[in-house]
Amino acid sequence: QVQLVESGGGLVQAGDSLKLSCVASGVTGMNFAMGWFRQRPGKEREFVAAIKWMRDNVDYADSVKGRFTMSGDNAKNTVFLHMNSLKPEDTAVYYCAVGGSWIRLVSPNEYTYWGQGTQVTVSS
Repeated sequence: QVQLVESGGGLVQAGDSLKLSCVASGVTGMNFAMGWFRQRPGKEREFVAAIKWMRDNVDYADSVKGRFTMSGDNAKNTVFLHMNSLKPEDTAVYYCAVGGSWIRLVSPNEYTYWGQGTQVTVSS
């Protein structure tokens, strides 16, 4: 059974940095994708960043390019989201997800497994 556990959320001020972590258990090899999504209050879940391990290249949403960096260790099925220059509009519940290597990374509906989410709150 695949399980994802996120950690690292919290309350920070605008301009601060925060690092989220996600560990996936129950998956092996490189033939899958891992992504970060977020859901802001009253909004739909939106794509933040994702990687297909076979391709080893990270895609980012335009809203976070240059501020957020996704990294990870495929051998440990662990990914991180380094968030810099945080803004109040980054306030959301951040989710980690796993899907097959064939999926469209930006589409939340194509991911199979989800973590419970971690709250990030950025005060102005």
